[in-house]
Amino acid sequence: MINVMAPINPLGYGVAGLNITKALSKLSDVALFPIGDVEVTSQEDADAVKLCLENKNKFDAKAPCVRIWHQFSMAEQIGNGLRCGFPIFELDAFNDVELHHLNSLDKIFVCSEWAKEVVHQNLYNHYKRLDLDSNIHVVPLGVDTSIFKNSKTNDSNSTRFINIGKWEYRKGHDVLVEAFNKAFEVEDDVELYMMNHNPFLNKEQEREWVDLYKTSKLGDKITILPRVSTHSQVAEIMSQMDCGVFPSRAEGWNLEAIEMLALGKQLIITDYSAHTEFCTNKNSMLIPIEKKESAYDGIWFHGQGRWAEIGDSQIDVMVEHMRKVHSSNKEPNQAGIQAGNSFSWENSASKILSKVSC
Repeated sequence: MINVMAPINPLGYGVAGLNITKALSKLSDVALFPIGDVEVTSQEDADAVKLCLENKNKFDAKAPCVRIWHQFSMAEQIGNGLRCGFPIFELDAFNDVELHHLNSLDKIFVCSEWAKEVVHQNLYNHYKRLDLDSNIHVVPLGVDTSIFKNSKTNDSNSTRFINIGKWEYRKGHDVLVEAFNKAFEVEDDVELYMMNHNPFLNKEQEREWVDLYKTSKLGDKITILPRVSTHSQVAEIMSQMDCGVFPSRAEGWNLEAIEMLALGKQLIITDYSAHTEFCTNKNSMLIPIEKKESAYDGIWFHGQGRWAEIGDSQIDVMVEHMRKVHSSNKEPNQAGIQAGNSFSWENSASKILSKVSC
């Protein structure tokens, strides 16, 4: 048996928690201790989660516990077995509280080699630990290829770009609109779709982002999509697109990017942070990052650590990539499909189990 503490909901951590729990339950008995309210969108997910919740009543106190949650909240664990944490983070530095919580763990799981290096460097610099190589393990997240599979294409004559991810400066939404308006003119047959509802913003903050796009030169070619409730609906929308554009300054994984690849879509994305685990120059149109800057947006990030600096040269590269997509024959991204098939939730679960059982 393995004890799992994780949120189960449609948000970032919740998606990882749900899919890892489901995959683990096919390989081992799982006692699930949810963080927050449980939210599922299908009967299949409900049945799988129900069984794992019932196992709470007979949890094994000596079994390993994996907590899929923020790096500043790793103290709570189930039982007295192996204590494992699985934080998903975007920055290259931790504060003292985060370091203390991470250092308390027996094993640390991270999504990417980039994240492993960040944890290793921070913990070594702070605590001079010599056992880090054997206790920090890369467990890439997955994509559900039964949903995100190359089956449909854009049935319109226009070239369709899309960005998905809550409105945030970190995700480069300030520069994406600039690049789109610089890449094309009113007469060009292009469209940009934005699905970016952020539940943590107030209406005025949300409106500022929407207005930035809709009042721009090509505002009539930009569609703001509402949030949808299921991954099947997300896949249906993605399937009608040609290219995903993600000029992010930092990501903890970027699930939507790998989902676009799995669908065989083109991908324009920064060459920095966790998504470098699956984005390469063979499957993606990379935006080279030359420098990093202080991670500051005045809302969520206040200068702790650094992230990618996106300047004029990065915007120009994004413009070139968007124009290239528009002028191409829009053939399926076979390298992207291959990448999508290489990252499964079953693989994530297997890697976790292999590290807690040794």
